[in-house]
Amino acid sequence: MTDSNKSATLTIDGTEYELPMFSPTAGPDVVDIRKLYAQAGVFTYDPGFTSTASCDSTITFIDGDKGELLHRGYPIDQLAGKSHYLEVCYLLLYGELPTPAALEEFEATITRHTMIHEQMHNFFRGFRRDAHPMATMVGVVGAMSAFYHDSTDISDAYQREVASHRLIAKMPTIAAMAYKYSIGQPFVYPRNDLDYAANFLYMCFSVPAEEYNVDPILARAMDRIFTLHADHEQNASTSTVRLASSSGANPFACIAAGIACLWGPAHGGANQACLEMLNEIGTPDRIPEFIARAKDKNDPFRLMGFGHRVYKNHDPRATVMKQSADEVLELLGVDNNPILQVAKELEKAALADPYFAEKKLFPNVDFYSGIILEAMGFPTSMFTPIFALSRTVGWISQWKEMIADPQNKIGRPRQLYLGDTSRDYVDIENR
Repeated sequence: MTDSNKSATLTIDGTEYELPMFSPTAGPDVVDIRKLYAQAGVFTYDPGFTSTASCDSTITFIDGDKGELLHRGYPIDQLAGKSHYLEVCYLLLYGELPTPAALEEFEATITRHTMIHEQMHNFFRGFRRDAHPMATMVGVVGAMSAFYHDSTDISDAYQREVASHRLIAKMPTIAAMAYKYSIGQPFVYPRNDLDYAANFLYMCFSVPAEEYNVDPILARAMDRIFTLHADHEQNASTSTVRLASSSGANPFACIAAGIACLWGPAHGGANQACLEMLNEIGTPDRIPEFIARAKDKNDPFRLMGFGHRVYKNHDPRATVMKQSADEVLELLGVDNNPILQVAKELEKAALADPYFAEKKLFPNVDFYSGIILEAMGFPTSMFTPIFALSRTVGWISQWKEMIADPQNKIGRPRQLYLGDTSRDYVDIENR
């Protein structure tokens, strides 16, 4: 953040107030209103905080109009195409791409932390079998502070580092266990000879009764899903993690808060909503009917997985994800899965329709990730847990950045109060 040599003048009841302005390395200038209440006795009003910068950050930058997503300055399509998830984790955590030796050490550290405390197995069994995996993850991740209390002191840099590694390493194990528990199968322990994505698929789909080999195409597709969801700037769940951590809460509680926020259908459920839409369409012959409905302004139906609230042009993550989707569908086929048949035909029809091109309603990352996860055999209830697993490193990176910020203070949003003013209590017999 640098001084822009500009200022904004705010006039209130004839009195002018000069407000400093700052220039970022990318994005719009910001007006500094930190002293506005002290000087002028007024708050600003911004529901959803859509025009408010709550922090400064060096981690992720998004330009929705250009369709640009950068992690530490590196375009997401380059990272997803040339890198892999744990290397992106290192980049987000430490600010630079690792040397070969540093990456090898980081990967070894994460691998050694993938097992969870054995006593946590009993914690899982306290949930009902039909509990949503996200409900289980919120509870288990929040409870990690009871099992790993040697890494909860946020003032200790070493403990912060250990907590970061533990969360990144154990989240796939926890998500896989939540899945196994929900379908009544035994837990599968992680394997140190498998990479991060392959290990997750192994823990989800292998059973003790027979050998299971992870297909490298599926592992690569899973790794890309992790990479493309690793961080997305100051969204609802990231802001939740930052707000929770501003009170000094331990890292496991903060990440559990992020998972709880992500569970909301307006945030983390987009790829699940996409699959539900494909189920509603049902068969390829009904696609023209639903495309016509999507064009009708008076019809509430919308094509889920097309367009994006942030990206006004194209989703830069979608191109790489489409490549993975094509590879997975070629490997597994779509002949016996009507939902995947609908997805392929819907993609083709929408891309060929001038209406969607004009409105810039292109398939986004949620459309393709939903197709991939469906093809792999994941139920829709696991889509958001996989999103949470992927986003954990982003939350941790944002958490670490906030803890190290000398300007860090507890979050305390203000309000526009519209309730009753002071009134006297009336005894119950007089009401």
